[in-house]
Amino acid sequence: MLSGLMRRRLMRRRYWMLGLTASALLTGAVAAAPAGGYASMVAAAMDRMMAGMMVKPSGNVDRDFVTMMLPHHQGAIDMAVAELRYGHNEQLKRIAQEIIIDQQQEIAAMKLAIGQPLPPSTPAPTQGGDHHSPMEH
Repeated sequence: MLSGLMRRRLMRRRYWMLGLTASALLTGAVAAAPAGGYASMVAAAMDRMMAGMMVKPSGNVDRDFVTMMLPHHQGAIDMAVAELRYGHNEQLKRIAQEIIIDQQQEIAAMKLAIGQPLPPSTPAPTQGGDHHSPMEH
């Protein structure tokens, strides 16, 4: 079960990400990014996240919750990686690093809570050349 602090942090980050995305769309920042760059990374992350969250209820509320939340958290990681690659604001880049760490920890905690094994360790998503989500299968 998530503590009150974790719940508040999740909500704060969720609203921050929504606000950042809305702000970027309103100012044209996403549309102005070069094709294949930030805009396409974020669009791909959003598409994967939204598709992954469309879960047919299984009757097991806990498992369904985790099944929906895993792509949501991975989407936040993927968007944070896009910020690290293309962003210029050092404060936002530090926040993006925190998001990656926090979301990875929460993914692990949720998997453990329902008895799923953790995936093998892999390099941080900011290392190596592949920016695709490990959730894409």
